[in-house]
Amino acid sequence: MQEILYSLLAMLSALIGTFLVLKFTDWSRKNSILLIGFAAGVMLSIAFFHLIPEAVESNSDSLFYIFYGFLFMYAVQQFLFFHPCHDEHCHTHTHLGALSTFGLSMHSFFDGIIISIGFGVSGTIGVLTTFAIILHKIPDGITITGILLHEKTEIKKIISFSALVALFTPVGTILGLTFFNYISREIMGIFLAFTAGTFIYLSASDLIPETHKASSKKAGCCLFIGVVLVAFVGHLLH
Repeated sequence: MQEILYSLLAMLSALIGTFLVLKFTDWSRKNSILLIGFAAGVMLSIAFFHLIPEAVESNSDSLFYIFYGFLFMYAVQQFLFFHPCHDEHCHTHTHLGALSTFGLSMHSFFDGIIISIGFGVSGTIGVLTTFAIILHKIPDGITITGILLHEKTEIKKIISFSALVALFTPVGTILGLTFFNYISREIMGIFLAFTAGTFIYLSASDLIPETHKASSKKAGCCLFIGVVLVAFVGHLLH
């Protein structure tokens, strides 16, 4: 039951990103780069300090799947045309709203599966994994809202599309719980390694490059704050 509750929190975080854009446009643009830096640090530290060690402990042959997870996220973003665009002047990845909604929905669905994988190993991994997902789902909400606003979509439709994207997270968690309860610890290690690869890709490909574009060093500092916070939370939860 706790897995579903945490997935609902992740769903809510994506909707928060949507409402930040709709209600506090200036604020969200001004502070989103700090959130991105913070999320990058959190995702990297969870991948290297928690997911990968757990994966190796469960299955010593799972390291190859880190690379496969990395490639999977590249393929999703390359072929489904989903690639977060946090710069207000960036139009390269502004495609049709329906296609973007589809790509983000699949990404949201996989986030839900990741939550079920994390809790399948331990409560600590589940909480930390959900925490990382929550941090990057707020920019996801900002992304889909920005695309739909650019296409002059009605506000009611924007909210509906954003809710649809966010809903795929608990759907993925429910299906993940149904499936992952019946797999071995060795297979779980493979999925953990695969998940670590997706986290590394999202952080290194999407989030960290955005921090380099920032005029100040605050975003970079937020990355290190994210790393320290994960270490501190992990210590408390163990």
